[in-house]
Amino acid sequence: MASCTVYTTQSLNSTCSISTPTKTHLGFNQKHVVFYSTGKKTTKRGGSGTAVITCAMGDSQTVVIGLAADSGCGKSTFMRRLTSVFGGAAEPPKGGNPDSNTLISDTTTVICLDDYHSLDRTGRKEKGVTALDPRANDFDLMYEQVKAIKDGKTVEKPIYNHVTGLLDPPELIKPPKILVIEGLHPMYDERVRDLLDFSIYLDISNEVKFAWKIQRDMAERGHSLESIKASIEARKPDFDAYIDPQKQYADAVIEVLPTQLIPDDNEGKVLRVKLIMKEGVKYFSPVYLFDEGSTISWIPCGRKLTCSYPGIKFFYGPESYYGHEVSVLEMDGQFDRLDELIYVESHLSNISTKFYGEITQQMLKHSDFPGSNNGTGLFQTIVGLKIRDLYEQIIASRAAAPLEATKA
Repeated sequence: MASCTVYTTQSLNSTCSISTPTKTHLGFNQKHVVFYSTGKKTTKRGGSGTAVITCAMGDSQTVVIGLAADSGCGKSTFMRRLTSVFGGAAEPPKGGNPDSNTLISDTTTVICLDDYHSLDRTGRKEKGVTALDPRANDFDLMYEQVKAIKDGKTVEKPIYNHVTGLLDPPELIKPPKILVIEGLHPMYDERVRDLLDFSIYLDISNEVKFAWKIQRDMAERGHSLESIKASIEARKPDFDAYIDPQKQYADAVIEVLPTQLIPDDNEGKVLRVKLIMKEGVKYFSPVYLFDEGSTISWIPCGRKLTCSYPGIKFFYGPESYYGHEVSVLEMDGQFDRLDELIYVESHLSNISTKFYGEITQQMLKHSDFPGSNNGTGLFQTIVGLKIRDLYEQIIASRAAAPLEATKA
């Protein structure tokens, strides 16, 4: 069955789709035509089968967000915060593969780009490549399917099974309002990168990544310190070559570093986190502290914010990042009481909240998520709110475009 998106004039404010029984590896064939209707459903008989024409309100084109990071760097937690901002919990496809990596909510669909591995676990071992190596991934199919979904088409996406290490039969992915592609390579291929409406990179420093991995793998999985070090070193060349360079293309980077409040700290429990926001991105206005464009250092601890050792320090100012002008908001330290976060929130501007205290509410709602007491949770929440605002601006712009065209 193939789906065909039909665009109407703004005055009708409807989107129609024509379905015919022709199928491709992408899912459904589609063509774009102009069809004047107001929400009716029509069935036509043809030589090759039945074509169903359905009309629905609004624009069907999907907004695409890219999230890049190495494994174990907080992508799953960020996805949970993002989908919460839009409302509704993200869950695996109902009735599908129990080992599916896809998460679906009312507004968003999250696709794990591991599903575009061209080699399974055994194949990578035989060829001597890691999953980070582009040769182990099918970027042609990734591009074709992300583009198809963005254009409103349903696709049959492959599944990489992390349990077995095998490539499972594909699953059907319908175009959502927002598609998030997360994984190792969302910005590696220029064709895929150009499809993104907004991109984020989670940049965890080597020191913090090592501390996190030791805490997780030694405490939870019983690995030795030597094996953890060996695992990190084995991945590092490919990470440096193929994953890390993608951050230069990101519209926003969340960088996690060791604290500067504790001399020679190596535990990674207190963190210094930077939100690096590229200037000049359409539909995105960087967040600022107190005065936009100024350079500000702020220690908010006192009567309105409880701070135990080593305290909390904020920084804001303009910088240059890979040749781009950026605004940087930095938090070093951690919160003792999340309900007092409202004091910090009240001094931030361009945060795209719907009401006073929304950031604090979101942080309290997910206080059990990793990073909820420091800058990782705070900045992930802020970026989620900015993405919601960006989505609403894009949809409003698309709705206005046909009307402007008729005036011209």
